[in-house]
Amino acid sequence: MGKLSGKKVAILTENGFEEVELTSPLKALKEAGAIVEIISPQKKKVKAWNQDHWTIELPVDVQLNNANVDDYDALIIPGGVLNPDRMRTNPDCVDFVQQFLEEQKPVAAICHGPLLLIETGMVRGKNMTSFPSIRTDLENAGVHWSDVEVITDDGLTTSRSPKDLDAFNKRIIEEIALSNYASAPVL
Repeated sequence: MGKLSGKKVAILTENGFEEVELTSPLKALKEAGAIVEIISPQKKKVKAWNQDHWTIELPVDVQLNNANVDDYDALIIPGGVLNPDRMRTNPDCVDFVQQFLEEQKPVAAICHGPLLLIETGMVRGKNMTSFPSIRTDLENAGVHWSDVEVITDDGLTTSRSPKDLDAFNKRIIEEIALSNYASAPVL
């Protein structure tokens, strides 16, 4: 039995997610014993992006309009430029994330993923990190941004890029294992 045995985690994504930013946490979470489901507005499959080209397709486990936040213990949002940009203009994606934040369940976003978090209107005053190119977007939303590999603030974990995946995966597993608590920011 793993550290996350009995925990169920949603990965919310659209076409254009950065491949490793979904596959690496997916693997780490499963190895830790979690049940992980890919949630998407897409019906059957989502297509990955790898730096400069389309790559693998992954099956969608639950279409977003059939997903219920109450069924999950935590939410992961992979990055990629296309993925969060598509999701932040989809009110159903924004609502799904907002429900996790309102219920104070662990939420984690990497790279450009925090763009979706901005749309919830719930990041003002949070300590966060991201891919450097969206720093200004986060700061304009009232975030205290830092250039570090991973930050957790009150159950919200963010990370910069694929180079930080080891630290990101470790932290999200810790956060999910501890769920249902409010922590001080950890830099």
